[in-house]
Amino acid sequence: MALSNWLSERIPVSGDQLRELTNEPVPNHLKRWWFCLGGTPLYLFIVQIVTGILLAFYYQPSPATAYASVQYITEEAAFGWYLRSVHKWAATMMIAAVILHQMRVYFTGGYRKPRELNWMIGMFLLVCTLMTGFTGYSLVYEQLSFWGAKVGANISDQVPYVGGFLKLMMLGGEDYNENTLSRFFILHAAVLPATIVGLLVVHITLIRLQGITEFRFEDEPETAKKTFNFFPDHLYTELMIGLVLMILLSVLATVLPATMGPPADPNVTPEVIKPEWFFYVVFRWLKLFSGTVAVLSSGFIFFVMFAWPFIDAWLRRRWPKSELSVWIGIVGVFAILALTVWEAAVAH
Repeated sequence: MALSNWLSERIPVSGDQLRELTNEPVPNHLKRWWFCLGGTPLYLFIVQIVTGILLAFYYQPSPATAYASVQYITEEAAFGWYLRSVHKWAATMMIAAVILHQMRVYFTGGYRKPRELNWMIGMFLLVCTLMTGFTGYSLVYEQLSFWGAKVGANISDQVPYVGGFLKLMMLGGEDYNENTLSRFFILHAAVLPATIVGLLVVHITLIRLQGITEFRFEDEPETAKKTFNFFPDHLYTELMIGLVLMILLSVLATVLPATMGPPADPNVTPEVIKPEWFFYVVFRWLKLFSGTVAVLSSGFIFFVMFAWPFIDAWLRRRWPKSELSVWIGIVGVFAILALTVWEAAVAH
Protein backbone atom coordinates (compact mmCIF):
# COMPACT_ATOMS: atom_id res chain seq x y z
CA MET A 1 0.00 0.00 0.00
CA ALA A 2 2.84 2.40 0.87
CA LEU A 3 4.53 1.60 -2.45
CA SER A 4 1.26 2.24 -4.32
CA ASN A 5 0.84 5.63 -2.64
CA TRP A 6 4.48 6.51 -3.34
CA LEU A 7 4.06 5.72 -7.04
CA SER A 8 0.71 7.55 -7.22
CA GLU A 9 2.32 10.76 -5.95
CA ARG A 10 5.07 10.61 -8.55
CA ILE A 11 3.05 9.17 -11.47
CA PRO A 12 -0.38 10.82 -11.17
CA VAL A 13 -2.20 8.35 -13.43
CA SER A 14 -4.87 6.16 -11.89
CA GLY A 15 -5.65 2.62 -12.97
CA ASP A 16 -9.00 3.76 -14.33
CA GLN A 17 -7.35 6.46 -16.43
CA LEU A 18 -4.79 4.01 -17.79
CA ARG A 19 -7.53 1.49 -18.56
CA GLU A 20 -9.54 4.13 -20.40
CA LEU A 21 -6.47 5.20 -22.38
CA THR A 22 -5.66 1.67 -23.56
CA ASN A 23 -9.19 0.27 -23.81
CA GLU A 24 -9.86 1.35 -27.38
CA PRO A 25 -12.95 -0.33 -28.93
CA VAL A 26 -11.76 -3.06 -31.32
CA PRO A 27 -13.83 -4.02 -34.41
CA ASN A 28 -15.58 -7.36 -34.02
CA HIS A 29 -13.86 -8.90 -37.06
CA LEU A 30 -10.54 -8.95 -35.16
CA LYS A 31 -11.84 -11.95 -33.22
CA ARG A 32 -10.84 -13.89 -36.33
CA TRP A 33 -7.12 -14.68 -35.90
CA TRP A 34 -6.15 -14.02 -39.53
CA PHE A 35 -7.09 -10.36 -39.03
CA CYS A 36 -4.59 -10.13 -36.14
CA LEU A 37 -1.53 -10.58 -38.35
CA GLY A 38 -0.39 -7.02 -37.63
CA GLY A 39 0.60 -7.96 -34.08
CA THR A 40 2.42 -11.13 -35.14
CA PRO A 41 5.47 -9.47 -36.78
CA LEU A 42 5.69 -7.07 -33.83
CA TYR A 43 5.94 -9.98 -31.41
CA LEU A 44 8.51 -11.71 -33.63
CA PHE A 45 10.47 -8.44 -33.90
CA ILE A 46 10.72 -8.32 -30.10
CA VAL A 47 11.97 -11.93 -30.12
CA GLN A 48 14.53 -10.87 -32.75
CA ILE A 49 15.78 -7.99 -30.60
CA VAL A 50 16.13 -10.11 -27.45
CA THR A 51 17.88 -13.04 -29.14
CA GLY A 52 19.96 -10.67 -31.31
CA ILE A 53 21.34 -8.88 -28.26
CA LEU A 54 22.31 -12.20 -26.67
CA LEU A 55 24.00 -13.38 -29.88
CA ALA A 56 25.85 -10.06 -30.21
CA PHE A 57 27.76 -10.81 -26.99
CA TYR A 58 29.70 -13.49 -28.91
CA TYR A 59 29.59 -12.39 -32.54
CA GLN A 60 32.71 -10.73 -33.98
CA PRO A 61 32.03 -8.87 -37.25
CA SER A 62 35.23 -9.30 -39.24
CA PRO A 63 36.18 -11.73 -42.03
CA ALA A 64 38.88 -13.28 -39.84
CA THR A 65 36.61 -14.03 -36.87
CA ALA A 66 32.95 -13.99 -38.00
CA TYR A 67 32.62 -17.64 -39.03
CA ALA A 68 34.50 -18.92 -35.96
CA SER A 69 32.36 -16.80 -33.62
CA VAL A 70 29.12 -18.13 -35.15
CA GLN A 71 30.53 -21.65 -34.92
CA TYR A 72 31.32 -21.07 -31.24
CA ILE A 73 27.74 -19.86 -30.65
CA THR A 74 26.33 -22.90 -32.45
CA GLU A 75 28.54 -25.60 -30.99
CA GLU A 76 29.97 -24.43 -27.64
CA ALA A 77 28.12 -21.50 -26.01
CA ALA A 78 25.43 -22.52 -23.52
CA PHE A 79 22.11 -22.69 -25.40
CA GLY A 80 23.78 -20.82 -28.25
CA TRP A 81 22.37 -23.26 -30.82
CA TYR A 82 18.87 -22.62 -29.46
CA LEU A 83 19.17 -18.82 -29.45
CA ARG A 84 20.63 -18.75 -32.95
CA SER A 85 17.93 -21.11 -34.23
CA VAL A 86 15.12 -19.10 -32.61
CA HIS A 87 16.63 -15.92 -34.07
CA LYS A 88 16.75 -17.46 -37.54
CA TRP A 89 13.23 -18.91 -37.45
CA ALA A 90 11.78 -15.72 -35.96
CA ALA A 91 13.30 -13.79 -38.87
CA THR A 92 11.76 -16.20 -41.37
CA MET A 93 8.35 -16.04 -39.71
CA MET A 94 8.50 -12.25 -39.31
CA ILE A 95 9.10 -11.76 -43.02
CA ALA A 96 6.28 -14.19 -43.84
CA ALA A 97 3.94 -12.42 -41.38
CA VAL A 98 4.68 -8.97 -42.82
CA ILE A 99 4.01 -10.26 -46.35
CA LEU A 100 0.76 -11.94 -45.26
CA HIS A 101 -0.30 -8.80 -43.38
CA GLN A 102 0.29 -6.66 -46.48
CA MET A 103 -1.73 -9.14 -48.54
CA ARG A 104 -4.59 -9.06 -46.03
CA VAL A 105 -4.63 -5.25 -46.08
CA TYR A 106 -4.58 -5.29 -49.88
CA PHE A 107 -7.43 -7.76 -50.41
CA THR A 108 -9.64 -6.11 -47.78
CA GLY A 109 -9.06 -2.60 -49.17
CA GLY A 110 -7.49 -1.40 -45.93
CA TYR A 111 -5.16 0.89 -47.90
CA ARG A 112 -7.95 3.12 -49.23
CA LYS A 113 -8.71 6.66 -48.15
CA PRO A 114 -7.78 7.89 -45.56
CA ARG A 115 -5.20 5.12 -44.95
CA GLU A 116 -2.95 5.63 -47.98
CA LEU A 117 -0.05 6.90 -45.85
CA ASN A 118 -0.16 3.86 -43.59
CA TRP A 119 0.02 1.55 -46.62
CA MET A 120 3.19 3.34 -47.77
CA ILE A 121 4.67 3.06 -44.28
CA GLY A 122 3.83 -0.64 -44.41
CA MET A 123 5.74 -0.94 -47.67
CA PHE A 124 8.77 0.72 -46.07
CA LEU A 125 8.46 -1.72 -43.16
CA LEU A 126 8.43 -4.62 -45.63
CA VAL A 127 11.60 -3.34 -47.33
CA CYS A 128 13.36 -2.80 -43.98
CA THR A 129 12.35 -6.30 -42.86
CA LEU A 130 13.73 -7.84 -46.07
CA MET A 131 16.96 -5.86 -45.75
CA THR A 132 17.31 -6.96 -42.13
CA GLY A 133 16.98 -10.56 -43.29
CA PHE A 134 19.56 -10.01 -46.05
CA THR A 135 22.15 -8.41 -43.77
CA GLY A 136 21.61 -11.03 -41.07
CA TYR A 137 22.09 -13.85 -43.59
CA SER A 138 25.35 -12.23 -44.71
CA LEU A 139 26.81 -12.04 -41.19
CA VAL A 140 27.47 -15.79 -40.90
CA TYR A 141 30.25 -15.47 -43.50
CA GLU A 142 29.49 -18.83 -45.08
CA GLN A 143 30.31 -19.53 -48.70
CA LEU A 144 26.75 -18.92 -49.94
CA SER A 145 26.12 -15.87 -47.74
CA PHE A 146 29.44 -14.30 -48.84
CA TRP A 147 28.71 -14.74 -52.53
CA GLY A 148 25.07 -13.76 -52.01
CA ALA A 149 26.25 -10.44 -50.60
CA LYS A 150 28.56 -9.94 -53.59
CA VAL A 151 25.73 -10.70 -56.01
CA GLY A 152 23.44 -8.29 -54.15
CA ALA A 153 26.05 -5.54 -54.39
CA ASN A 154 26.56 -6.20 -58.12
CA ILE A 155 22.80 -6.03 -58.68
CA SER A 156 22.58 -2.67 -56.92
CA ASP A 157 25.49 -1.48 -59.08
CA GLN A 158 23.21 -1.83 -62.13
CA VAL A 159 20.76 0.81 -60.91
CA PRO A 160 21.18 3.81 -63.24
CA TYR A 161 22.92 6.91 -61.84
CA VAL A 162 23.01 5.83 -58.16
CA GLY A 163 24.07 2.18 -58.54
CA GLY A 164 27.76 2.77 -57.98
CA PHE A 165 27.07 4.80 -54.86
CA LEU A 166 24.72 2.10 -53.50
CA LYS A 167 27.36 -0.58 -54.03
CA LEU A 168 30.02 1.58 -52.38
CA MET A 169 27.77 2.20 -49.37
CA MET A 170 26.86 -1.48 -49.09
CA LEU A 171 30.38 -2.91 -49.28
CA GLY A 172 32.38 0.00 -47.89
CA GLY A 173 34.58 -0.13 -51.01
CA GLU A 174 34.65 -1.25 -54.61
CA ASP A 175 34.62 -4.92 -53.60
CA TYR A 176 33.99 -7.09 -50.54
CA ASN A 177 36.68 -6.11 -48.01
CA GLU A 178 37.56 -6.22 -44.30
CA ASN A 179 35.07 -3.40 -43.56
CA THR A 180 32.05 -5.00 -45.24
CA LEU A 181 30.98 -7.33 -42.43
CA SER A 182 31.15 -4.61 -39.77
CA ARG A 183 29.03 -2.41 -42.06
CA PHE A 184 26.46 -5.20 -42.45
CA PHE A 185 26.49 -5.72 -38.68
CA ILE A 186 25.78 -2.05 -37.93
CA LEU A 187 22.97 -2.05 -40.48
CA HIS A 188 21.52 -5.29 -39.12
CA ALA A 189 21.86 -4.59 -35.40
CA ALA A 190 21.33 -0.80 -35.20
CA VAL A 191 20.26 1.15 -38.29
CA LEU A 192 17.53 -1.12 -39.62
CA PRO A 193 15.99 -2.02 -36.19
CA ALA A 194 15.92 1.67 -35.21
CA THR A 195 14.27 2.51 -38.54
CA ILE A 196 11.70 -0.25 -38.03
CA VAL A 197 10.92 1.02 -34.51
CA GLY A 198 10.43 4.57 -35.83
CA LEU A 199 8.16 3.37 -38.65
CA LEU A 200 6.18 1.20 -36.21
CA VAL A 201 5.59 4.19 -33.91
CA VAL A 202 4.17 6.20 -36.82
CA HIS A 203 2.23 3.17 -38.12
CA ILE A 204 0.57 2.44 -34.77
CA THR A 205 -0.08 6.15 -34.11
CA LEU A 206 -1.94 6.46 -37.41
CA ILE A 207 -3.95 3.33 -36.60
CA ARG A 208 -4.97 4.84 -33.27
CA LEU A 209 -5.89 8.17 -34.89
CA GLN A 210 -7.77 6.73 -37.87
CA GLY A 211 -9.14 3.59 -36.26
CA ILE A 212 -9.23 0.12 -37.81
CA THR A 213 -11.27 -0.63 -40.92
CA GLU A 214 -14.49 -2.37 -39.84
CA PHE A 215 -15.92 -5.38 -41.67
CA ARG A 216 -19.21 -7.20 -41.37
CA PHE A 217 -19.64 -10.85 -42.32
CA GLU A 218 -22.69 -12.71 -43.58
CA ASP A 219 -22.65 -15.17 -40.68
CA GLU A 220 -22.86 -12.38 -38.09
CA PRO A 221 -26.33 -11.64 -36.71
CA GLU A 222 -27.56 -8.05 -37.02
CA THR A 223 -27.79 -7.81 -33.23
CA ALA A 224 -24.11 -8.70 -32.73
CA LYS A 225 -21.91 -6.05 -31.15
CA LYS A 226 -19.74 -4.15 -33.63
CA THR A 227 -16.83 -3.76 -31.21
CA PHE A 228 -15.28 -5.31 -28.12
CA ASN A 229 -12.78 -4.05 -25.54
CA PHE A 230 -9.05 -4.03 -26.23
CA PHE A 231 -8.34 -4.82 -22.58
CA PRO A 232 -8.60 -7.60 -21.63
CA ASP A 233 -10.36 -9.31 -24.57
CA HIS A 234 -8.09 -8.44 -27.50
CA LEU A 235 -5.00 -8.44 -25.28
CA TYR A 236 -5.74 -12.06 -24.37
CA THR A 237 -6.02 -12.92 -28.07
CA GLU A 238 -2.61 -11.38 -28.76
CA LEU A 239 -1.08 -13.14 -25.75
CA MET A 240 -2.42 -16.50 -26.95
CA ILE A 241 -1.00 -15.87 -30.43
CA GLY A 242 2.33 -14.98 -28.81
CA LEU A 243 2.30 -18.19 -26.75
CA VAL A 244 1.56 -20.30 -29.83
CA LEU A 245 4.35 -18.55 -31.74
CA MET A 246 6.85 -19.14 -28.93
CA ILE A 247 5.97 -22.85 -28.83
CA LEU A 248 6.25 -23.05 -32.62
CA LEU A 249 9.62 -21.24 -32.60
CA SER A 250 10.96 -23.59 -29.94
CA VAL A 251 9.79 -26.67 -31.87
CA LEU A 252 11.34 -25.43 -35.12
CA ALA A 253 14.57 -24.45 -33.34
CA THR A 254 14.81 -27.92 -31.82
CA VAL A 255 13.73 -30.04 -34.79
CA LEU A 256 15.34 -27.89 -37.53
CA PRO A 257 18.19 -26.00 -35.84
CA ALA A 258 20.39 -23.51 -37.65
CA THR A 259 23.42 -25.22 -39.17
CA MET A 260 26.83 -24.15 -40.48
CA GLY A 261 27.78 -24.30 -44.16
CA PRO A 262 31.36 -24.20 -45.44
CA PRO A 263 33.27 -21.01 -44.59
CA ALA A 264 33.51 -18.23 -47.18
CA ASP A 265 36.21 -18.62 -49.80
CA PRO A 266 36.61 -15.51 -51.98
CA ASN A 267 38.73 -17.53 -54.45
CA VAL A 268 36.13 -20.24 -55.17
CA THR A 269 32.82 -19.29 -56.82
CA PRO A 270 29.99 -21.75 -56.00
CA GLU A 271 28.35 -23.49 -58.94
CA VAL A 272 24.92 -22.35 -57.73
CA ILE A 273 24.38 -19.18 -55.70
CA LYS A 274 21.01 -19.06 -53.99
CA PRO A 275 19.67 -16.39 -51.62
CA GLU A 276 17.28 -16.92 -48.74
CA TRP A 277 13.73 -17.96 -49.73
CA PHE A 278 12.28 -14.44 -49.44
CA PHE A 279 14.51 -13.28 -52.30
CA TYR A 280 13.74 -16.23 -54.58
CA VAL A 281 11.17 -14.24 -56.55
CA VAL A 282 13.59 -11.36 -57.20
CA PHE A 283 16.44 -13.74 -58.01
CA ARG A 284 14.33 -15.63 -60.56
CA TRP A 285 13.12 -12.35 -62.09
CA LEU A 286 16.72 -11.18 -62.49
CA LYS A 287 17.55 -14.43 -64.30
CA LEU A 288 14.72 -13.95 -66.78
CA PHE A 289 15.89 -10.55 -68.04
CA SER A 290 19.13 -8.69 -68.63
CA GLY A 291 20.63 -6.86 -65.66
CA THR A 292 19.48 -3.27 -66.20
CA VAL A 293 16.05 -4.26 -67.54
CA ALA A 294 15.48 -6.60 -64.58
CA VAL A 295 16.56 -3.97 -62.03
CA LEU A 296 14.47 -1.19 -63.59
CA SER A 297 11.39 -3.42 -63.94
CA SER A 298 11.77 -4.54 -60.31
CA GLY A 299 11.96 -0.90 -59.24
CA PHE A 300 8.88 -0.10 -61.30
CA ILE A 301 6.93 -2.96 -59.69
CA PHE A 302 7.89 -1.70 -56.24
CA PHE A 303 6.82 1.83 -57.19
CA VAL A 304 3.43 0.52 -58.35
CA MET A 305 2.99 -1.36 -55.06
CA PHE A 306 4.05 1.70 -53.08
CA ALA A 307 1.64 4.01 -54.95
CA TRP A 308 -1.16 1.44 -55.24
CA PRO A 309 -3.72 3.35 -53.08
CA PHE A 310 -3.68 6.19 -55.61
CA ILE A 311 -3.71 3.83 -58.63
CA ASP A 312 -6.64 1.95 -57.09
CA ALA A 313 -8.53 5.23 -56.51
CA TRP A 314 -8.06 6.10 -60.20
CA LEU A 315 -9.27 2.64 -61.28
CA ARG A 316 -12.39 2.90 -59.10
CA ARG A 317 -13.19 6.35 -60.48
CA ARG A 318 -12.83 4.99 -64.01
CA TRP A 319 -14.71 1.73 -63.40
CA PRO A 320 -16.76 2.19 -60.19
CA LYS A 321 -18.21 -1.35 -60.00
CA SER A 322 -15.11 -3.17 -61.20
CA GLU A 323 -13.15 -5.64 -59.04
CA LEU A 324 -10.04 -5.02 -61.13
CA SER A 325 -7.84 -4.41 -58.07
CA VAL A 326 -8.76 -7.81 -56.64
CA TRP A 327 -7.96 -9.60 -59.92
CA ILE A 328 -4.65 -7.74 -60.27
CA GLY A 329 -3.81 -8.79 -56.72
CA ILE A 330 -4.67 -12.44 -57.43
CA VAL A 331 -2.49 -12.45 -60.56
CA GLY A 332 0.33 -10.82 -58.56
CA VAL A 333 0.14 -13.40 -55.77
CA PHE A 334 0.18 -16.33 -58.21
CA ALA A 335 3.12 -14.76 -60.08
CA ILE A 336 5.07 -14.40 -56.82
CA LEU A 337 4.31 -18.01 -55.84
CA ALA A 338 5.22 -19.32 -59.29
CA LEU A 339 8.57 -17.49 -59.41
CA THR A 340 9.38 -18.54 -55.82
CA VAL A 341 8.60 -22.22 -56.47
CA TRP A 342 10.51 -22.09 -59.77
CA GLU A 343 13.63 -20.76 -58.09
CA ALA A 344 13.26 -23.16 -55.15
CA ALA A 345 13.16 -26.10 -57.59
CA VAL A 346 16.62 -25.22 -58.94
CA ALA A 347 19.25 -27.57 -57.55
CA HIS A 348 21.36 -26.11 -54.74
